[in-house]
Amino acid sequence: MSCGSHNHIQENRRNLWISSKYSEQAVKDLHGFNSVDRQLIVKKIHYLRDNFNSLKQTRKVTELKGSRFSGQYRFIVARKIRVLFRVDGDVLTLLVLRVGLRKSIYT
Repeated sequence: MSCGSHNHIQENRRNLWISSKYSEQAVKDLHGFNSVDRQLIVKKIHYLRDNFNSLKQTRKVTELKGSRFSGQYRFIVARKIRVLFRVDGDVLTLLVLRVGLRKSIYT
């Protein structure tokens, strides 16, 4: 899956650099939301990037099960909005794969 040029880097509290990238599909998914929801989603993704280690211990972030989702996580943005992402590399890269409504994101 190729990634667009949407790339952000942030230093977290452990002094590890975490970058966030959005797949082309995730960018298309974001454009399907209104501007208010889109701003909320991007703000929450930045929060996830900055607080990944602590959020991993909560119900907000869950590793998905099944071979189709190997190495992927789900992040609950809002009651009906989910983000699917993967963490790659020694220097953490948060790759946002999909953004969508709970009822349709896993299909």
